Amino acid sequence: MPRVARLDTPGLLHHVMIRGIERRKIFNDDKDRENFIKRLSILLPETKTQCYGWSFLSNHAHFLFRSGPAGIAALMRRLLTGYAVSYNKRHRRHGQLFQNRYKSIVCQEDTYLQELVRYIHLNPLRAKVVVSLEELDRYSYCGHSALMGKRKREWQDVDYVLSFFGTRVGEATKGYVSYVKEGIPLGRRPELIGGGLIRSLGGWDAVKKVRLSGQDRIKSDQRILGESDFVCDVLSESEEQFSRKYRLKSLGYDFEKVVERVSIIFQVEKEYVTGRGRHKDRVRARDLLCYWTVVELGMSMVDLARKFDVTPAAVSYAIQRGEKMAKQRGYQLET
Repeated sequence: MPRVARLDTPGLLHHVMIRGIERRKIFNDDKDRENFIKRLSILLPETKTQCYGWSFLSNHAHFLFRSGPAGIAALMRRLLTGYAVSYNKRHRRHGQLFQNRYKSIVCQEDTYLQELVRYIHLNPLRAKVVVSLEELDRYSYCGHSALMGKRKREWQDVDYVLSFFGTRVGEATKGYVSYVKEGIPLGRRPELIGGGLIRSLGGWDAVKKVRLSGQDRIKSDQRILGESDFVCDVLSESEEQFSRKYRLKSLGYDFEKVVERVSIIFQVEKEYVTGRGRHKDRVRARDLLCYWTVVELGMSMVDLARKFDVTPAAVSYAIQRGEKMAKQRGYQLET
């Protein structure tokens, strides 16, 4: 079954989940966790991504992000690739660290932000990493401790979350704590991470009511957590992004045509762009090529890595450099 395309319109709320391959550990110890946090502290401000909630367990992690101007994929590509390279080096291992692609659910903010913050922050308690709410207050590897004022995380937007619970800090903190306590007996919430219609309507009970009422035009999507109108709006916005890739391809833009465009910009032969070597102009041309083929055309980093006989991590770094260069110099793919 083909993979469903991601929804990555900038400015949307995303519940992001990462998991170790075959459910293996992605954090062996606190040094690994601090490594990941350091990367978050650099990349979130750099990509203008806001973080409202997060929690680490040994073999998976949850995040609640609002994507920046470049979308969520730009952040996750850099975050996961960089961490995987450093993790493999430190633990002297090779191969894939994360299970397939990260999972990202676009969420309707006014309906689900508070619920998702609570759900994500209660993960360590549900998994018995901590045994009480008081212990969770001090647990370093969960955003709850920052909301409680026990840990300082400059990259976590504490004020925005607390503003939903009160106008003054003390009042807001009490409101938040009360709300979190109410969520403990609810246990796992499959409607927050489940599929399509169940997620869009808020659980099986709501689905049954809709079916009994005879409604059959409720819009749902497995990538979205929200009501029918929100689902339609998100899909409409995302369609504009998808249509650009389709339009470029309909105009004949493929890997070879991008190589040709890059060769014209740098005034070198096409074979020079794709050839081996670390000459400065070749590296810059290759960076731009990687950026355009992955971000504009949607080519996978793995496929591009095979073409150039390099690692996906090398392609990821090239994309970052290519994006920066394109913006600074005003390079455009379309002529």
